[in-house]
Amino acid sequence: MDYSERVVDHYTNPRNVGKIDDASGVGQVGNPVCGDIMKMYVKIEDNIITDVKFKTFGCGAAIASSSISTEMIKGKTVEEALALKNSDVVDALGGLPPVKLHCSVLAEEAIRGAIADFYRKEGKLTEDEIREKCHIKE
Repeated sequence: MDYSERVVDHYTNPRNVGKIDDASGVGQVGNPVCGDIMKMYVKIEDNIITDVKFKTFGCGAAIASSSISTEMIKGKTVEEALALKNSDVVDALGGLPPVKLHCSVLAEEAIRGAIADFYRKEGKLTEDEIREKCHIKE
């Protein structure tokens, strides 16, 4: 399987690894088929993602997708982070093999899950409003 230099770089030198103890929101997603598990932590202040960390158990593509997606949303507004699509992650990585595209979907879903958790903790939105705002299908 051929990986781009960016995938290899983010796999071998992942950015923003770890956890945020006082995270504003935490999202965890997994793919039961491949066994990848991704946990994303966000710190949100004045609607800006001031910090983001991840812990991923999975293949190189899952780790690379986690790493680059954290770089893509750090410093962005919550709305900008929610607009991030898995295709943006794939493009930023210089492509992923078709069999590994699900890893970019996990990154998108983990971010949305973390922001949904933030909204739940805030307590200002109903569960339906959170699902709609965070584009969560259930």
